[in-house]
Amino acid sequence: MALDWNALLVDQLDWHWRHQLRARLDGLTDEEFLWEPVPHCWSVRPRGPGTTQEQAGSGDFVIDWSYPEPVPAPVTTIAWRIGHVLVGVLGARSASHFGGPPVDYMTYEYPSAAAEALDRLDAAYARWVTGVRGLGEAGLARPCGEAEGAYGNEPMATLVLHISREMIHHGAEIALLRDLYAHRTSRGGSF
Repeated sequence: MALDWNALLVDQLDWHWRHQLRARLDGLTDEEFLWEPVPHCWSVRPRGPGTTQEQAGSGDFVIDWSYPEPVPAPVTTIAWRIGHVLVGVLGARSASHFGGPPVDYMTYEYPSAAAEALDRLDAAYARWVTGVRGLGEAGLARPCGEAEGAYGNEPMATLVLHISREMIHHGAEIALLRDLYAHRTSRGGSF
């Protein structure tokens, strides 16, 4: 029996997207999108003084950023997590491999509202999944190329699995933040 590896790889992520992550994002409000559960969170915020030495983005809103990342890593907001998925997880990879628009942290125009972020997330996800579906056996076996740095010599299948792990990982973090937001106390969001 021949295996359809494209279908199997897409199914892993798409099942998670349809049955766990995307439904959990319905009803996301702007307040929740930008909610900071602890002091000194990294977030998406208006350009100007921020919580980090560096800020990335070209629009009115920028993402908190620092390289190297501090230890311990800061807690991030839903806005930050979705921004990371839009740029570093799906956006840059779709640009490198599937003809998506060029995207990078420094020049991206980050969304400041939940509805816009979710619309962009839906489009970025659709572009990635469509691209993966079209790879075929030869496409999954070809090297990722130098745009992928450490993954450059690895087959595209390795990158596809990595992106699935990233989406599941960050989706779980976003879901947890939604749970914490729903159960915060009336004392200004502290627990």
